[in-house]
Amino acid sequence: MSAIAVLTSGGDAPGMNAAIRAVTKVAASRGVSVWGVEMGYDGLIDGNFRPLTRLNAKNKNLTPVGDVEAMGSLGGTVLGSSRSPRFHTREGRAQAVAQLNSYSVEGLIVIGGNGSLAGAHVLAQESSIPVVGIPASIDNDIGLSREALGVDTALNTIIDACDRITDTARSHHRAFIVEVMGRQSGYLAMAAAVATAADGVLLPEHRRNREEVVKAVIECIVESFGQARDKTRVLILKAEGVDITTHELLDEVEKVVPPDIEVRSTVLGHLVRGGNASFRDRLLAGRFGLVAVEAVLSGVTDRMVGWNHTEAGDPTSDSWIRLFPIADVLEETTALLDGTSSVTMDRVRRMEAIQGVLSL
Repeated sequence: MSAIAVLTSGGDAPGMNAAIRAVTKVAASRGVSVWGVEMGYDGLIDGNFRPLTRLNAKNKNLTPVGDVEAMGSLGGTVLGSSRSPRFHTREGRAQAVAQLNSYSVEGLIVIGGNGSLAGAHVLAQESSIPVVGIPASIDNDIGLSREALGVDTALNTIIDACDRITDTARSHHRAFIVEVMGRQSGYLAMAAAVATAADGVLLPEHRRNREEVVKAVIECIVESFGQARDKTRVLILKAEGVDITTHELLDEVEKVVPPDIEVRSTVLGHLVRGGNASFRDRLLAGRFGLVAVEAVLSGVTDRMVGWNHTEAGDPTSDSWIRLFPIADVLEETTALLDGTSSVTMDRVRRMEAIQGVLSL
């Protein structure tokens, strides 16, 4: 194999650039050139390829181009990303394969979330080009990997923001409802609630209706500011996927709580996506990238690399990184989000077990 390509797709996540760097450096060390596909699957269809490796004039070996070294610490994705309706059509995918062939690309690595992996799965089935996926999603909603790229950085960002909000909340004796991203997964809210010693957490996995959510928040705030406790602030984390907007929730809560209790809300939004990748995301990106390149060069296709110390999946050169059929990944991802996965059930059980502790 003489050339491979790498693309990023879907929502951006810190660690994507570190994965691009790892893929490029590992491939170059094996004498394989790398093309970066700009703007995801749309760029694949349009043939927007840029070289990530070059021939070293001194020793005639392949080496990464100059900006590859610097990109590893950056958040987002330097290759760009997009959601491509054209790739959902057979004609669009056929054009993408034709572009890969025109650049003599013999393997493709896709870095992204559920939708990106679904695209990689179809492309692997419809072409003879080996395709391997790397999970990247701050929501941590990808099956068969303990963590995806971007999760650790996002959590560090949330914790830093909540610590700052706590400073001002404590100064004014206020309650804050802080919404974090995550779509239909409550993982970020759950993990951050524990790390910030929040007084409560609202998760879509709890399946509460609007009235139940409002009641739970009111009870948490009133009890936390009660005379039996010395609370100077109340912090409640709300996952994006909870079935009531943060603005509406604040309005409903303010109607009921005593007038001497001030309640504020903050939606962190896309702030959670940005920022330079953390140590763990960079390390994980390097390990994912190494195994992904090794897999593609061996002709492995329709697989995702996952951080999962289990007997499931195919072993790799890294004892903690295994290869999983993308079809199995997509099936487990669906189960994670609809609540039927054992992983989701365990998360809900753990949060229910510590709800009383959070509010102390």
